[in-house]
Amino acid sequence: MTTSDESTIKRWRERIMLVVAPFIQQLILPVGAIILALLIGAIFILAIGNNPITAYIALLQGAFGDIFSIGETLEATTPLIFTGLAVAFAFRANMFNIGAEGQFLMGALAATWVGTSLELPSIIHLPLILLAGIIVGGLWGGAAGLLKAIRGVHEVISTIMLNFIAIFFIGYMVTGPMKEESALDIPQTAKMLDTAQLMKIMPPSRLSIGIILAVLVAAFIWWLLWKTTVGYEVRAVGLNFFAAEFGGIKPNYNMFLAMLISGGLAGLGGAVVISGLFLRFQHGFEPGYGFTAIAVALVGGNNPPGVVLAALLFATLSQGALGMQNVAGVPQDIVLIIQALVIFFVAAPQIVWAFPEWIERRREAAQAASEGGQA
Repeated sequence: MTTSDESTIKRWRERIMLVVAPFIQQLILPVGAIILALLIGAIFILAIGNNPITAYIALLQGAFGDIFSIGETLEATTPLIFTGLAVAFAFRANMFNIGAEGQFLMGALAATWVGTSLELPSIIHLPLILLAGIIVGGLWGGAAGLLKAIRGVHEVISTIMLNFIAIFFIGYMVTGPMKEESALDIPQTAKMLDTAQLMKIMPPSRLSIGIILAVLVAAFIWWLLWKTTVGYEVRAVGLNFFAAEFGGIKPNYNMFLAMLISGGLAGLGGAVVISGLFLRFQHGFEPGYGFTAIAVALVGGNNPPGVVLAALLFATLSQGALGMQNVAGVPQDIVLIIQALVIFFVAAPQIVWAFPEWIERRREAAQAASEGGQA
């Protein structure tokens, strides 16, 4: 090989590393957090007298052991992608959206009303349902953004209050105007019409095309954040409010816009889940996707591809927990501990970064002791 060939290979290697290195650095923290959480989870499993390897194999089998399990895991991933994107998008504008749950529920309620009240061809009905979820969820999130922009009301307070308003309003609607006449035990709405239901794609599981929509929406949000002026301004406001204002960007408008889009994403998730999975709204339906979404966005680094992977992780743990309990005899609570540990290590990155250094020091100390013994 000539010197020119070697220099060409070196230049290409340097170019590849410039592209790949940032992605590797972004992966180190979440992957390290997951590994540490699994290691500590194994200690808990050993402490209760079970084999952690058997438990983790049972967890994976429960989540991906057959077509049904894979479909159910992906179905559980779908709402977490939408709500995780909602929280992550708001985070990009330095807005802490605690109200994704309320926005999700309001979007689901709007979709239920459209799906039970209007008789339309499927090609019109389904887009209208999704649009209803986006609009109502967006208005619910935009209300908090408007209060922040106009009156300076902190979005944590307003979104929490809007969650309660959404829950009580939905309770009134499901037990009153939208209640199915034949529902006696549990108040619920009528079942959505056939033209309002998303197509199933992996029978016998309940997986619908909602998972495809979720991935497409994640790709769109990535493009919006990193390839458009709107995304640039939202990120600029999140990085430095005053610098963005000095640069000619309108911070208040972009905070409102971020919450509007964030609420629309959560509302779309509600519409997809209600039309693809539950098909009706029952009284007391509070799945908690909007709160799990905070952890999903945190572990995913507020980046759409990371949010998709984090949503899949949390869905895998949730879906595999039952298999772990039935096959390995490990309580499902261990999975909650692992989830909490993942969040803890992501929130405390110093621990993750210190772990490889600790291993290296231990290796060097062992090597030095070995060399001293030989001497």
